Amino acid sequence: MSFWALLFIALGVSADAFAVALGKGLHMRRFSVRGAAVIAVTFGLFQAAMPLAGWLLGTAFASYIADFDHWIAFGLLALIGAKMLWEAFTKGADDDEDVDRISTRELLLLAVATSIDALAVGVTLAFLPVSIGGAVLLIGVTTTVLTFAGVLVGHRVGARFGKPAEIAGGVVLILIGTSILLEHLGVLA
Repeated sequence: MSFWALLFIALGVSADAFAVALGKGLHMRRFSVRGAAVIAVTFGLFQAAMPLAGWLLGTAFASYIADFDHWIAFGLLALIGAKMLWEAFTKGADDDEDVDRISTRELLLLAVATSIDALAVGVTLAFLPVSIGGAVLLIGVTTTVLTFAGVLVGHRVGARFGKPAEIAGGVVLILIGTSILLEHLGVLA
């Protein structure tokens, strides 16, 4: 798998974290570099750990499903992308209160919630020719950078970028899943 495909996957799975970070930034009374960094690093660590866990799970079963692994990769990425699109179009009104900091409990819950998709991506990566260390690092760093930027932009501009980010992330994951399937079927070289 190429660096660019991995980068697009990293951007796709980071879209949820970016959207949540926008919301958290929007509700900060005062912007804090330390607060934004804590959110970013926490999200980045969880977003990196989940694909590794998924990859470990996927490699344990890889020999049993090698004949149809491309269908699994396509299905998982398409489902994750569709879920992101669904969430982007069905979210309700924003009624969070403005605060100066996020609680540890809320931070961990949000980090887990935004990284569940990355677990399924990790399972997908187990069936592809990819360096899991490089993929995990790229996903973690991408998420950290985008989350920090999301908090900053959310605080300064507002939440108008959250929905487009989730839509783009969902579309990218569906397209990558389709590309993997078409390559394995011999349609794309």
